[in-house]
Amino acid sequence: MASTRFPVKLFVIAALCAAVAVAGGWIYYQRHLEPELPTSIASGNGRIEAVEYDIATKYPGRVEKVLVNEGDMVEQDQVLAKMNTDSINAQLREAQASLREAQSNRDYVLAMVTVRKSELTYAKREQERSATLAKSGHISQEKLDQANTQYATAAAMLKAVNIQVTQAESGIEAAEAAINQLQVTLKETNLTTPIKGRVLYKLAQPGEVLGSGGNVLTVLDLTDVSMSIFVPTDQAGKIQVGSEARIILDAIPQYVIPATVSFVAARAQFTPKAVETRSEREKLMFRVKVKIDPKLLKEYINSVKTGVPGDAYILLDQKQGWPKNLQVKLP
Repeated sequence: MASTRFPVKLFVIAALCAAVAVAGGWIYYQRHLEPELPTSIASGNGRIEAVEYDIATKYPGRVEKVLVNEGDMVEQDQVLAKMNTDSINAQLREAQASLREAQSNRDYVLAMVTVRKSELTYAKREQERSATLAKSGHISQEKLDQANTQYATAAAMLKAVNIQVTQAESGIEAAEAAINQLQVTLKETNLTTPIKGRVLYKLAQPGEVLGSGGNVLTVLDLTDVSMSIFVPTDQAGKIQVGSEARIILDAIPQYVIPATVSFVAARAQFTPKAVETRSEREKLMFRVKVKIDPKLLKEYINSVKTGVPGDAYILLDQKQGWPKNLQVKLP
């Protein structure tokens, strides 16, 4: 029996020694390799996020071409995809034909205006001549009445043809408006990006039929990058929008990235499960967003990645300054 207990005892002792060694190593790491933060600095962990833009169709239709792939860098106003335009082109030709018809109608009506003016001038002279002759008794009252009627008819016909001119001009304006609208629609079938960034997702393929607002691509704005962290109530009260911050990413811990606070939540909330430690998740915390300077991001735009985990640090007391390990360090 003694020979079987000895190995068990030995195993237990070895396990205890290993546990002590691990604990001692962790304590050493905490005390010597990772300096404690001063009370003037708040910190939290999070992931790098960038603003996403959905490149979507304004009108329903079929995707003709997608000109970029996931991961491609794109410039502002670059055409990323094109929708099929056969139907719009047909409507545009129809509207252009309507414009030509309206213009011809206006030319005809303007010619009729000239005719009606001549008729009115002639009727006016006949009326005046008849009135003079009627006074001297050379023509009957019936003839005078006929002259007056012809003049009134000519005046009414001129008025009617002038109304037709207005209608013809309105028809031209309507046709031109329809053409302009279709040209705008035609232009909007070229899906462009409002920002310079990187294509994150390619959501549609050539040939797919999408409804109005259908997403074709998602583009990341690599000049609008931030990290959200959660801080306890006692620290949140000392944080202001514009406060200095620092970000250290797990992938490149040797660099310290400057940032500023761009948002502080107006009320406390339970921290999400994404926060690593259970004790922190059980507290009421304030969400704070720290943002990297867009000018700095433009210098390193080809190296910017989203979703990368890391830690953010916020200076609570501007008079204290940053410790040495949180001084800005860039490639």
